[in-house]
Amino acid sequence: MKTEKNIFRNGSTTYYFSSIFFPKKIKDDVFKLYSFVRVADDYVDVVPANKKAFNDLRARWNLAYADPDFSTITTEADSIDDRVIKNIVFVVRKYNFDTAWVESFLDAMQADLEKRTYKTMTDTKWYMYGSAEVIGLMMGKIMGLPDAAMKYAKLQGRAMQYINFIRDVQEDNDLGRCYFPLTELKKHGLKNVSKKTAQLQPNEFSNFIKAQLRHYDSWQQEADKGMKYIPKRLRVPLQTAVSMYNWTGEVIRNNPDIIFSQKVKPKKRRVIWKASTLILQ
Repeated sequence: MKTEKNIFRNGSTTYYFSSIFFPKKIKDDVFKLYSFVRVADDYVDVVPANKKAFNDLRARWNLAYADPDFSTITTEADSIDDRVIKNIVFVVRKYNFDTAWVESFLDAMQADLEKRTYKTMTDTKWYMYGSAEVIGLMMGKIMGLPDAAMKYAKLQGRAMQYINFIRDVQEDNDLGRCYFPLTELKKHGLKNVSKKTAQLQPNEFSNFIKAQLRHYDSWQQEADKGMKYIPKRLRVPLQTAVSMYNWTGEVIRNNPDIIFSQKVKPKKRRVIWKASTLILQ
């Protein structure tokens, strides 16, 4: 049986090994949230995309949440979909999430089934809101953060998602997707971010990637201002994840072409070492 831990660990090295440093009562609910997020994301990211499974999952979420008698108790007999639907309904109820957040997340996943390009940064921000900013809002609720912290929680999601776009260029090329605004590509004289284009226009491509990293830097620096709202015991996992994303950005900044040869991700030992040093501070 796939547990929340299995689903989360297989989906993200950085998030998983950062999140294990949350207190257990919070960690368990973070795992519940990410089990749903990862399963939905996996359905749209396979080749070919599993549209039926995603649509079924979305329909089941709508039915489950609308039913006040829906039980969120998981059993060994549950399928993966059974389990993650129960998990998302559980955390939505427990923390009083705005259900529009879940719908926005599912809208972004739906867009991955239908949309392949984004014309402007406004369009890209729409996608980032649904795919990442609402997850930041949900995490803020789980962590019990005050309302004043929520704008920073949203920006944290946006910043990390943009690094994912940069890191996953080759993977997204293979899926026929590009999340970077066409206006950003045009600004640097690029028609796409394919390996061939990068080889034909190395300076333009390098400048483009570094410009996208500056967007990340700007959003992350603003998101960092929200750390003051987070108790130290809860801050360690988030600071660890941010540190790993900063590291990923620096590796790519120093060698933009690396995104075509490997997926730049920190190893487990780097994540755990960073968290350990933060705990000791």
